[in-house]
Amino acid sequence: MYPTTLAVIALTFSSYILQPVFPDCVPPYLATRMLSATCLLLLTWVNCSSVRMATRIQDVFTVGKLMALGLIIVVGLVQICNGNYEALTPQVAFAMERTPSVGQIALAFLQASFAFSGWNFLNYVTEEVVDPRRNLPRAIYISIPLVTFVYTLTNIAYFSSMSPEELLSSNAVAVTFGEKLLGMFSVIMPISVALSTFGGINGYLFTSSRLCFSGAREGHLPSLLAMIHYKRCTPIPALLVCVRTVAHPCRIPQCTLFILRSVFSHLLH
Repeated sequence: MYPTTLAVIALTFSSYILQPVFPDCVPPYLATRMLSATCLLLLTWVNCSSVRMATRIQDVFTVGKLMALGLIIVVGLVQICNGNYEALTPQVAFAMERTPSVGQIALAFLQASFAFSGWNFLNYVTEEVVDPRRNLPRAIYISIPLVTFVYTLTNIAYFSSMSPEELLSSNAVAVTFGEKLLGMFSVIMPISVALSTFGGINGYLFTSSRLCFSGAREGHLPSLLAMIHYKRCTPIPALLVCVRTVAHPCRIPQCTLFILRSVFSHLLH
């Protein structure tokens, strides 16, 4: 049911929302947790209320995510065209204080794979997909190259104005990028990233609840979780269980959650 993943995205959402309010320090622990919980409860209510509403929200926020990434890419490419690409030169890009260990390289692959895991969630909601035999492969073939292309250009754009040290020390990379290049319009960045993560939470709730529902229907989980609302046709018990499992992970530090999510996700797959 991916509780750690939901917790990571919810905490990221609250961090980006609160970052402009606390520009010179880490947002308060309690504030980030309360905002994360509010976001999770709101989207759980949406998914319990209407499948159509949940999918519409997903469509809107996916478009918003691509627009935000497009803005970062365009601004970064303008910087590169103006000659600001020192961090992208081979002597800087491949400079290392020490040779990374095998474990560090493996961890880097695990963490980077987080950006490419969305396509497989369609496998959990095939009953909600129109003509899955045709549309499921099409979605996979389109999404993986698109995500690879967009995220590669986004990271190149970041390095057009940020050194590796600045990127590693930033609590919110997109916010720091916006503050350096967008001036008075830098508020666009935290809002855009927050909207992106908001859509991500919605997508995870939508798919993980169907995974829980299917498991219960096959007899692997309590039969209560296989029930749906007779009017709204939404798996309310499964959704409530999914959001409840996020309560404890939200208390764990975000970096630890990210590592746990990556490791257990690959073990289960």
